[in-house]
Amino acid sequence: MAVKIPIRVLIVDDEKDFVEMLAMRLIESGEKVYEAYDGLGCLEFLEKNPDKVDVVILDIRMPGMDGMETLKEIRKKWPLIEVIMLTGHGTAKTAVEGMKLGAFDYLLKPADFEDLMEKIEGARKRRDEQRERIRKAEAKLLVRKSGGFYS
Repeated sequence: MAVKIPIRVLIVDDEKDFVEMLAMRLIESGEKVYEAYDGLGCLEFLEKNPDKVDVVILDIRMPGMDGMETLKEIRKKWPLIEVIMLTGHGTAKTAVEGMKLGAFDYLLKPADFEDLMEKIEGARKRRDEQRERIRKAEAKLLVRKSGGFYS
């Protein structure tokens, strides 16, 4: 039996009850969960803990800094953190705009938990693959700099 490595998820939503319920379900599924209740709180958490998060679940509509502004900042500062946009306001158009800005995917609220888990797992897989490509590229550079050959 394979050991499950927890996915480190940051949930960002201004609906406290929603965040707590989703956090509880994700923890029960074996994931590591952090919570923020607005865009600024999300960015502050990532600033202090950039290596603690694989995937951000980000609500689009929040007071203050909305999800789209938050997404743009995450993409600029932490390009390897994957983001799943969440919208409960009937419009998938904004979520699709988020994907054009680099979000991994989106879900409409209320989200089916199985769908959410599939998207979270897919987002982490994409992050891991990207990190591996970067690691290999860095290794090639090191070999070239040292005058060796890399096949």
